[in-house]
Amino acid sequence: MADATDKERQKEELYALDISGVEWLGAPGTSPDEERVEIAYLPEGAVAMRSSQDPQTVLRYTKAEWDAFVLGARDGEFDLK
Repeated sequence: MADATDKERQKEELYALDISGVEWLGAPGTSPDEERVEIAYLPEGAVAMRSSQDPQTVLRYTKAEWDAFVLGARDGEFDLK
């Protein structure tokens, strides 16, 4: 398991990564012209995420963070009540 220093280093490296040439993907059946969440796959299982309406604001997740998010979403952790 990574300690706090290792996690911080991973995040710094992730945000230093040049992602100008990545392919942004939206949900099937959506158009880049409409508002949607887009993701891009990065090296080592990392993922970048942005809104198509604000493409300059990009969040980046390590593989461990993304895996935890996906598992939580599948488990209903983010369902609106």
